[in-house]
Amino acid sequence: MTEAEKHILTAEPRFKPLIDRFGPCELIHPLRGANVYESLMSSILYQQLSTKAATTIKGRLYDLFPTHSAPPPEGILALTLEELRAVGVSRQKAGYLQDLASKADTIPTIEELDSMSDEDIIQRLIPIKGIGRWSVEMLLMFTFGRMDVLPVDDMGVQEGMKRVLNLEARPKKKEMEALAEPWRPYRSVASWYLWRALEN
Repeated sequence: MTEAEKHILTAEPRFKPLIDRFGPCELIHPLRGANVYESLMSSILYQQLSTKAATTIKGRLYDLFPTHSAPPPEGILALTLEELRAVGVSRQKAGYLQDLASKADTIPTIEELDSMSDEDIIQRLIPIKGIGRWSVEMLLMFTFGRMDVLPVDDMGVQEGMKRVLNLEARPKKKEMEALAEPWRPYRSVASWYLWRALEN
């Protein structure tokens, strides 16, 4: 990631304390063997929850299927709302998970999606209930290793940008896009450092 970090540092020197403290970006680890269905399931489970809470709920759900690496679509569809609620899944997310499971056979594979542009992938997946633009952007960054994603709806990135750039308030979408334009084509890496700014 040296090239990306040098580019970001040249474009915005105020990243230097973060790069010095946290070292090379640890975000980009493409999971070529990943399953899109499983990645989207995780995305739904982690929405609007702390990492700790979501990890606990995910663990309980996965424990219902000890012979599988992840809950299979047919297993999710067989669960009742009460069973999903019992492991901590909200009523709304239960509906999202079952909708996702019902469409599992139609979800493109990693290989099929990997040949598409970021925007085409977003438009292909957001019709699934519970999967919005932010969810697909996380998939693009963490699963596909796409280097130039700027998740403008992410409050952590908004707050990180406010702190790093010494803004008076969290920037709005258009302001974020304008401020991040010099960071292309490494806005995913810049976003990772903005998340780290919240730990600083």
